[in-house]
Amino acid sequence: MSVLSPSRTTTETGRATGSPAGHRDRRASRRGGLLLAAPFALLLATTVLVPVGYALYLSLFTDRLTGLGFGGPEQVFVWLDNYGDVLTDGAFLDGVGHVALFALVHIPMMLGGALVLALLLDSAVTKLSGLWTLTVFLPYAVPGVIAGLVWAYLYSPTIGPVADLLPFDPLGSNGVLASIANMATWQWCGYNMIIFLTALRSVPRDILEAARVDGAGQLRTALRIKVPVIRPTLFVALIFTVIGSLQLFTEPLVLHNFTGSVTTNWTPSLYVYDSAFVNNEYGRAAAASIVLALVSALLSALVMRLSTRRSAR
Repeated sequence: MSVLSPSRTTTETGRATGSPAGHRDRRASRRGGLLLAAPFALLLATTVLVPVGYALYLSLFTDRLTGLGFGGPEQVFVWLDNYGDVLTDGAFLDGVGHVALFALVHIPMMLGGALVLALLLDSAVTKLSGLWTLTVFLPYAVPGVIAGLVWAYLYSPTIGPVADLLPFDPLGSNGVLASIANMATWQWCGYNMIIFLTALRSVPRDILEAARVDGAGQLRTALRIKVPVIRPTLFVALIFTVIGSLQLFTEPLVLHNFTGSVTTNWTPSLYVYDSAFVNNEYGRAAAASIVLALVSALLSALVMRLSTRRSAR
């Protein structure tokens, strides 16, 4: 039979009945949590919430000349007119179509290539796996503008060797989409390969040993065990790749200076850039950026929902 001391009994009873000491403890714990979350909340507000709110504000206004125009443009509230102009603008819709085609080519090629390379390196089929990993990852370390310039010169029909090896003009209207997809795949394949390889290294070795004892070969082990285990990682990479594809900007911006096949509105991001910094239509640019952000959020939510359903099966 145990006997509780008076002090312990009083303390537990006070906490159970909601004494002032218990309330003070809960307030102190709450203040500690808020203090720990304050840096993240401040960073989120200054880098995400405030810019998004300012973009929403700008999207509701436009600059118009009043009178004879001698007083300069004035900011006029137009409600949702900018959104209507963007959604009915043929240049913006063409850019969305280009990005959709780019995603259909780039996403399977890049993620598929990264997965195959990661599986080969993880299965130790290749010798000097560390050297191969570094070699494939190196293009990601090259800045996008520099990589775009290098590929632009390689694609050039006058000085580049690539144009002579292909049956089509890589900078022509029929080949520039494949050229941009190749540039993006070359740069991002190694990055995603490292992510997949890290996930593969965390697969329990006992499961692989059991599969080997049962007579499963390398290909069957990869398809039936490794890929299903790292499926959540694949879906996360897919989400980020979809978002990155919608924000395609650097590659077409660089190639715009080398070919007329890439216009200033070739992608939605170029449309936003051209509207804001060339035509000074900040309201239209803000509206287009908000539309692009909403599309990215919807596609990300769709991919997440599909991944959740697939994981639940």
